[in-house]
Amino acid sequence: MAMESSLFPVPSEWVMIPAWYLVATWKLDMFLSIFFGWLGSLFWAIVNYFILGQLVWKPFLLKYWKYFLITEKKYHKAEKLFLKNDNLYTFLWRFIPVVRHLISIPAWIFKMNFYHFCILTFIWSMIWCSVLVLVWFYFWEWMVEIFHIYTKEISIFILVILVVWIFKFIMWKNKNEK
Repeated sequence: MAMESSLFPVPSEWVMIPAWYLVATWKLDMFLSIFFGWLGSLFWAIVNYFILGQLVWKPFLLKYWKYFLITEKKYHKAEKLFLKNDNLYTFLWRFIPVVRHLISIPAWIFKMNFYHFCILTFIWSMIWCSVLVLVWFYFWEWMVEIFHIYTKEISIFILVILVVWIFKFIMWKNKNEK
């Protein structure tokens, strides 16, 4: 879960779903899996907040913002907007894949209150880790059944998409060779 909150976008599902399996087979305590999921998320979010935000991103952004089409005016507008609603944005953006990995950086760049940041990260990670473990723990049989029912249809759909893509690629290649 520390990697999930880091700059490297490791999906939390890769960590918490195997944790759910260990909980379901009684090899791991449910509350400990949620607790350590939270602890890992909070730990690396704090690392991102201080180290990556301070040492890497702000100097990089200020030096190279023109290459990312960020003007000084846009930067200050984003800062004003973020600071006006920093608690709300930090909490809600944690639920968006990929954005959740990076939200610590603007929180540091725009000097969000560190204690608020930690509390919001704690609340988010407890909700997220609990949902991932509990949903899979209580509904895994139903999900496996749904998977078995629709595997054939999903496989056919993916195969059709793949064939169409290959056909278009071949047609594009032939068109460019002429």
